[in-house]
Amino acid sequence: MATAVIDEKENKALWAGGVEPLKASYGKLMMWFFLLSDALTFSGLLVTYGFSRFSHNAYHGAVEAFHTSVAYWPIPEKVFTHIPFVHTYAPLVFVGLMTFILILSSVTMVLAVEAGHRNDKKDVQKWMLWTILGGIAFLSCQAWEWTIFITGSENGLIINDPDGTVRHVFGANLIENEYGPRIFADLFFFITGFHGTHVLSGVIINIIVFYNVAFGTYERIGSYEMVEKVGLYWHFVDLVWVFVFTFYYLV
Repeated sequence: MATAVIDEKENKALWAGGVEPLKASYGKLMMWFFLLSDALTFSGLLVTYGFSRFSHNAYHGAVEAFHTSVAYWPIPEKVFTHIPFVHTYAPLVFVGLMTFILILSSVTMVLAVEAGHRNDKKDVQKWMLWTILGGIAFLSCQAWEWTIFITGSENGLIINDPDGTVRHVFGANLIENEYGPRIFADLFFFITGFHGTHVLSGVIINIIVFYNVAFGTYERIGSYEMVEKVGLYWHFVDLVWVFVFTFYYLV
């Protein structure tokens, strides 16, 4: 009977988190499981894009000719060429700036986690704030990019409808777009929108954590592990964007 009681106590200690697999707490393990499942979702989206991309021929003509046919897959560097308030041809420069902003916010998150390990409340606040501002800046850039993508170019695409009507299509939506096959716009909205939703969620969570840090919640608990857990999520979001940038904008 005594042995059974001891075994029962050991089992409770084991399953109550007393033993940390891979030296990771229960919360961090669950975050890793979530990120793994989310990675599979993004992988499916990017694979879908890859199949769609290589089922069409790329068009290598001039910019004007580029808008004359929807049979060819658009070249991203001929679509994403705008910079706010600057009227010049700058392929992928603005998207590159967005990528730099997000990577920089990942650096500030690393510094926030490191400050948490030192129990330095002031530094955690400072670097969390910079991370939040970086996320907001990225979302603002993405909103502008979507606006330009939806608005379209000045020339648009001329379409001859079956009834003989000739009309212009400017920009893109979920039904038709001037850039090329409809799925090009569909995947743009879905993939970048899905990622943007993750960034928005990360910003909201970071704001909540920042609030708790400012009011000393984790200082009273004696651990800044929550900063580390949201840091894992933020790094994942940044890493996913690197793949989205490579697959969608560069390939």
